[in-house]
Amino acid sequence: MPLVAHTDLPTFQRLREEGQDVLSVERAARQDIREMHVGLLNMMPDAALEATERQFFRLVGGANPIVQFHMHPFTIDGLPRGEQAAEHIARYYESFDRIREEGLDGLIVSGANVTQPHLQQEQFWQPLTEVFDWARSNVTSILCSCLATHALFQYSYGVERTHLGFKRWGVYSHRVVEPLHPLVADINTRFDVPHSRYNEIFREDMEAAGLRVLVESEEAGVHLAVSPDLFRVVYFQAHPEYDTVSLLKEYKREILRYYSGEREDYPPFPEHYFSLEVGAALNDYGQALRSARRAGKAPPEFPEEFVLRHLDNTWRDTAKAVFNNWLGKIYQITDQDRRKPFMAHIDPDNPLGLA
Repeated sequence: MPLVAHTDLPTFQRLREEGQDVLSVERAARQDIREMHVGLLNMMPDAALEATERQFFRLVGGANPIVQFHMHPFTIDGLPRGEQAAEHIARYYESFDRIREEGLDGLIVSGANVTQPHLQQEQFWQPLTEVFDWARSNVTSILCSCLATHALFQYSYGVERTHLGFKRWGVYSHRVVEPLHPLVADINTRFDVPHSRYNEIFREDMEAAGLRVLVESEEAGVHLAVSPDLFRVVYFQAHPEYDTVSLLKEYKREILRYYSGEREDYPPFPEHYFSLEVGAALNDYGQALRSARRAGKAPPEFPEEFVLRHLDNTWRDTAKAVFNNWLGKIYQITDQDRRKPFMAHIDPDNPLGLA
């Protein structure tokens, strides 16, 4: 929770100038310790549905321990579901109608698998835009992940993402470029984030639309940006929510696709993810798998245990810090009635007083 400047000690002003969150006595008096309601629009396919719940719930739950977080998962039409996933959703998820009626303080929108060349051709496009329209007027802040970032950016500014011609896949070093913004206050100035995507919104496109870029990678592009008001929409182009093993699962899935003939080339390693020792072991495994495929034999056993012992997570602490900052700012400006996005004195076009 933030400091309260209850005296005119110069240190308080110095900390403000450094980007530290310091409340005035008057502003602090308006705040009550209370619960927060955070929605998760989960659009991920069946195999990743529950893992995505855990990943985002974990980041929210790892934030400020004083606040009580109520999570509200829901999904939309236009996403193919098998029987097991459909049962899970029917039993545990809320409807968007209920979400819309009862309100949210914050909304997280996950990525999704796509099948069409343009997002507006996807069956989920219209239901997704209905959620966007409602949330932009009724939710304090929307946090978008990867595909959701591309979709909301296109819907808001009419600019489609660009296909890279290859898969941006791995763990990349990033640098904070706007250190005074509250979302990146008190986090490492350089840190890693996983990416997994074929498409990109470039910095030039974001800045032309008035977005403010906060974190980027020389190799992987923009990771974190915010809407022109500096808070109402938070755009993640990478996957800070990923577990340590998420990229490994993707890699194994691509290996099986190669073995079954669904892809012609043997999948490359996710960049900057495997150690030299793991790379050597997986090269040997790849040779054995290719030989088995040519001979029509069963695939060799994947060296799972060895690989898991050598995987490192170099992004989780920073991800938690950014989520903590995001939820903390929502807490300070959202109304106690979660059907209202802001306290009465907050300017919706400049909610943090920074724009």
